[in-house]
Amino acid sequence: GRRGGGPARQQLRQVPGLLLRMANLMGIGFHGELPGAEAEDLVLEEMWRFNQTYQLAHGTAEEKVPVWYIMDEFGSRIQHSDTPSFATAPFFYMPQQVAYTLLWPLRDLDTGEEVTRDFAYGETDPLIRKCMLLPWVPADLLDLSSSTPEPPAEHYQAILEENKEKLPLAISPVAYPCDHVFKVYTDIQQVLRHLTHPRFTFAQSEADADILYNFSHFKDYRRLSQERPNVLLNQFPCENLLTVKDCLASIARRAGGPEGPAWLPRTFNLRTELPQFVSYFQQRERRGQDNHWICKPWNLARSLDTHVTRSLHSIVRHRESSPKVVSKYIESPVLFLREDVGPVKFDVRYVVLLRSVKPLRLFVYDVFWLRFSNRPFALDDLDDYEKHFTVMNYDPEVVLKQVHYDEFIPEFEKQYPEFPWKSVQAEIFQAFRELFQVACAKPPPLGLCDYPSSRAVYAIDLMLKWDDCPDGTRVMQPQILEVNFNPDCERACRYHPGFFNDVFSTLYLDEPSHCHVTRLV
Repeated sequence: GRRGGGPARQQLRQVPGLLLRMANLMGIGFHGELPGAEAEDLVLEEMWRFNQTYQLAHGTAEEKVPVWYIMDEFGSRIQHSDTPSFATAPFFYMPQQVAYTLLWPLRDLDTGEEVTRDFAYGETDPLIRKCMLLPWVPADLLDLSSSTPEPPAEHYQAILEENKEKLPLAISPVAYPCDHVFKVYTDIQQVLRHLTHPRFTFAQSEADADILYNFSHFKDYRRLSQERPNVLLNQFPCENLLTVKDCLASIARRAGGPEGPAWLPRTFNLRTELPQFVSYFQQRERRGQDNHWICKPWNLARSLDTHVTRSLHSIVRHRESSPKVVSKYIESPVLFLREDVGPVKFDVRYVVLLRSVKPLRLFVYDVFWLRFSNRPFALDDLDDYEKHFTVMNYDPEVVLKQVHYDEFIPEFEKQYPEFPWKSVQAEIFQAFRELFQVACAKPPPLGLCDYPSSRAVYAIDLMLKWDDCPDGTRVMQPQILEVNFNPDCERACRYHPGFFNDVFSTLYLDEPSHCHVTRLV
């Protein structure tokens, strides 16, 4: 099949004859001459029994997003067998930009023997195979526990090695004289433009610097700690425990037990917790609860290759393309009424400053930022990207009016008079405290490394959802969506030119008192 462009629903509507061909290929019956809207929905559900996937190993992040395709009528007729006669593999031919599927026999075959392949090829664990084969072989996993305790220490050790991070040696905290002017080496334009505090100057090379404020991640902390222990940094060893989605979910279980804390959507690592997820999904289904899930790659930011679905088959299959986590989609978000659109979803971004791990010293910047969806909220038609993702800074077509925090707070309190922002924010800050307390509770690589020369700035994105209390009242529960290292501070600098002066004074001069920051821990 050719490499298709655009989402499936759009292709079904725009490519002449495609819906008819797919309905026939998938054996979907329809009334009348041509298939209509019901057939379209069925194709989009059924296609997860037929889709195949590959991804290119080279190119930009966008080009590496997995491609899903459907084999032609012959390829799609090949049935599953646990003892297959053939194997298949996608083959992408660059000169023609065409994808083929190669088919080869695994043993000598007699005339008339069926061509079969293993749909869970490469997996030997019987329970995982059972889960992977769900689209073709229905199975009930309700008796299996959906509890997901925190993974063992080896899990974190493996992540450290995978990241090629070398932990620092123990060093003493550095003491600079109280009038010292720090030489900062940075490759971040926003810092070069906006850091104007007299106690900081810019160094031309890393060798001359007292502070390395880098956009990309350091790996060899060991060498830094041996050769230049006095150089201050803008990142902590093992901070991927906060910034990578599956790690965030596993350390958060220290605060909330196997189900995770109230401030994080229920999350499963599809590589290691697939059976537990299937069991949880089927339990919710049996109880008639909402079952929308958001499926995200571990590593790609900017909501690339991110899907919202209530199809178990789709989620099980997405696991084949790249490592994924699946999180409960927030089905009852707190909405904000915008005159220009109606009731919309929004998310809130706070910037937190981590001064040290031991003792834990954490500040939050006093200004927060808002992002709004540009369509009224609804749970149907999940392919509708704009309705569901508030990461809309990336869509040039959509013009959004900025709403600043000082306009937002009075408007929010007018819409929700029984929820003063001060009390909502107190809940949010409590979630931040708990998150950083558990992230720093264990020695590395199970927790952030207590390296005295490290400091860091993280952006925390969150939403508010409605939770029902036993007494029938509703409360607003913060939901932490993600933690970003070295966030884009363009908006911060544009509206608050002193932003980086405050950040640097708090983190490197230990002078938070005149800055727009609040100490959380």
